[in-house]
Amino acid sequence: MEFGVFTLAQQRGYHQTSADVIRNSIEQTVAAEQAGFNAAWYAEHHFNNYSLSPSPLMTIAHVAGKTSTIRLGTAVCILPLYHPARFLAEVGFVDTVSGGRLELGVGSGYQQFEFERFGTNLEDAPAIYNEFLDVLPKALTQSTFSYSGKHLQIPPSAIAVRCAQKPMPPLWVTSGNPATLGRAVREGHNLFVTALLGGADALASLRGRLEKIAEDNGKDLDSEVKFGLLRCGYASDNASEINAYLDNARFQRRLSESLKHRRQQSDDGYMIQEVPSETDLSLEQMRANLPVGSVNEVIDKLLAEISILRPKHIAWQTQLGDFDQKTMLKQIDLWGERIIPAVRKEVNRMAATA
Repeated sequence: MEFGVFTLAQQRGYHQTSADVIRNSIEQTVAAEQAGFNAAWYAEHHFNNYSLSPSPLMTIAHVAGKTSTIRLGTAVCILPLYHPARFLAEVGFVDTVSGGRLELGVGSGYQQFEFERFGTNLEDAPAIYNEFLDVLPKALTQSTFSYSGKHLQIPPSAIAVRCAQKPMPPLWVTSGNPATLGRAVREGHNLFVTALLGGADALASLRGRLEKIAEDNGKDLDSEVKFGLLRCGYASDNASEINAYLDNARFQRRLSESLKHRRQQSDDGYMIQEVPSETDLSLEQMRANLPVGSVNEVIDKLLAEISILRPKHIAWQTQLGDFDQKTMLKQIDLWGERIIPAVRKEVNRMAATA
C-alpha cells in the first residue's frame, strides 16, 4: 500500500498571502518525505483562489532539489491547456532533474472559467485530451515522433532532454468518462479516482464502476490495474482540530462545485465567495463518512475503506483552505509515525493470508 500527500495550494482569504500558500506546500512535501510517504502530488488550476498551483511540473522541478526519495506527481496536468511540444519537452526535463521521480498524472479539465482565459473551448477538451494520450507514449519512448490529428499537429520531432525513467514515467489518468478510463486500462496506465466526501456506499459504488470498466476492457481490476484514491482524513483527539480540517474540506468542495457549474461569485474578480449549496454535507455527516477521529479510529476506517475499494495508493489531502500549517506538519508526522505503518502491516497480513 502506497501513501501520498495531495497539495491543492488553496487561499481561503487575504489573510493568507500567495507566498505563504506556496511555501506551506513545499514544507509539507519535505515533511512528507521525512515521514515516509511514497509520493507528493500537486494540482493545477488558474486565475482564482481555488488553487494557487498553476504548473505542477514547475513545482516538481523546484521541490526535486529539496527532496531525494519521495516520488513527485502531477495531479493533474490539464492537457488541453498546454501546447503539446512544450509540455512534452518539460516532462522530459522534469523527470531528469528529479532523478526519475516523476509520476505523470493527466486530465482533461472541467472548469470553464480556466478554459475561457486560455482561449480554449471546454467542449473540445475530451477530444484534445485523447489526442494527447495518443502522443504521450510515442513522444516519450521514441527517439523521433510525429502526429497528425484534428487538434494536435506535430511534425517529425525529438525531445532534447529525454526522460530518466524507461520507457517513460508512470502515467496516471483521471476522468469522469468510463471510456477514457477504459482506454487507460487497455493501455496499461494507472487510474486516479475519488469518492469525494462520500462514505462506504460511495466507495462501494466506485468499486463497482471500476470493476465494470476493467472487465469491459479485458482486465482484472485487482491484479492488472493500479489505481489510486484521493481522500480526506485527519487523526486527532481534539474535536476542534477535526472540525477545522473538515470545514476546510467542505470549503474545497464548495468552490469546486461552484466552478464546475459556472456559478462562481467574486467581489473583486479573484477571490471566489464561499457559498453554501444544497449538496453540502454537515460536519457530522463528513465525520461519519471519512477516516477522521482518534488514531485508532482513522486506522480502522482506512482499513475498512481499503477492504471495500482495494486501491494500491491513497493520496491524502493535506493542504486545504487555511488550515493551520504547524498543526498540519504535526499531522503529517503522525501519519508517518503511527497510521501508515499500522495500515501497511495489516494490509500485508491480509494479503499473506488471502
